Amino acid sequence: MSNAVAHELVQKSLVGEALEHGPVAIFVADHDGRYLAVNAYACDLLGYTREELLQLSLGEVAVNPSAREDFDEMRRAKTNDGVTILRHRDGTELPMRFRASQTTVGGIELFIGVCWPDGG
Repeated sequence: MSNAVAHELVQKSLVGEALEHGPVAIFVADHDGRYLAVNAYACDLLGYTREELLQLSLGEVAVNPSAREDFDEMRRAKTNDGVTILRHRDGTELPMRFRASQTTVGGIELFIGVCWPDGG
């Protein structure tokens, strides 16, 4: 294995590990808004196991009236940010800031959303 390949593998591993245990909620969704991956903070924040959260979609978690429009805008513009409301498993609504964008991984179009508590 060349040094360049080894460096790339280490980089991807470190980034992946950092994001898994990072201080923001990370959601990876498909074109229909179905969750394909979430990090540990997203699960803790919303009170779901990873398996439970991966059975949900954007519209079941982001409950603000403009959530679907925000997702559609992000798909059109390839990026979006603002404030959303996420519903905790117990029904509590959590105001959150978000930034989302489109990316392609392995030829698959994905949508990455990062959320953190809205401080005001």
